[in-house]
Amino acid sequence: MNAKPEKTLTSVKIQSDLFEEFKILCVKYKYSFQKLADRAVHLYITDPDFRKTIHSHNNLEIETAD
Repeated sequence: MNAKPEKTLTSVKIQSDLFEEFKILCVKYKYSFQKLADRAVHLYITDPDFRKTIHSHNNLEIETAD
C-alpha cells in the first residue's frame, strides 16, 4: 500500500487576471492549482528545457478576443 506523499502548505500571490482565467479553465478541464503546482515544480526540477522556458518567459499578458 502506497502512503500519500507529505504536503507542504505554501502561500503565493499571483496576478488576479491570470488566476481568474485559470479558475475558468480549471472548471472546464477539471484540473486544480494543486496539480499544476506539483507538476510544474517537478518539471522545473527534472527538465532543463522547461526550466529554461520558465526563466525566459516574461510576457504575462492574456490575449483577449474583443
